[in-house]
Amino acid sequence: MRAFSTVSLLTLLLFASCMGYKEFPVESDYSFEGDFRRYKTFNFLDTRSSGSDSSLQNDIIESAIRARMELQGYEYTTRDPRLLVSYKIFYDSLFFTGYDQPDIELFIEYEENIDQEMDPVKYNLRQGTLLVLMYDRERKKSIWQGYASGVFGDSFYSDKRYLQGAVRSIFDQYKVFAEGFVVEKRKVSRN
Repeated sequence: MRAFSTVSLLTLLLFASCMGYKEFPVESDYSFEGDFRRYKTFNFLDTRSSGSDSSLQNDIIESAIRARMELQGYEYTTRDPRLLVSYKIFYDSLFFTGYDQPDIELFIEYEENIDQEMDPVKYNLRQGTLLVLMYDRERKKSIWQGYASGVFGDSFYSDKRYLQGAVRSIFDQYKVFAEGFVVEKRKVSRN
């Protein structure tokens, strides 16, 4: 009987933890002019001084973006970064034009063979959208954008883990590692 209680308790805890996880509607687009194999460094585009959103959420969002970029091998620097990262919170619902494109990994691997015709897609983004944009500083072009809809439409908007989850959902669409970054494959020993 005791084993049944322990298993039941673990099952309930697992179910309860899944109930707390929120999956966001996420989309992303990239520019065919992006030089994705050559990016190593990044910094944030300073938008706070321009009168844009300066809420307390900025520190959480920037910290989550920085952690994810560094996890993918990018180096944070204030001296001539190749990528500038920006983000914006849209509190109202909005219509947004994205593009129907092959996955970014396919584009990077088979760039010459990919049809670079972009078909526009209209999105109706729900209240509270987080948009993350990457800008190639040398080419002076936006090269990638990811957005999660419905992030700030409920009581979770100030929860640190919730905001980190939204950023993580967006960056799950950007599966590009920094130039020269090697993902080490380790053999798992099973004893």
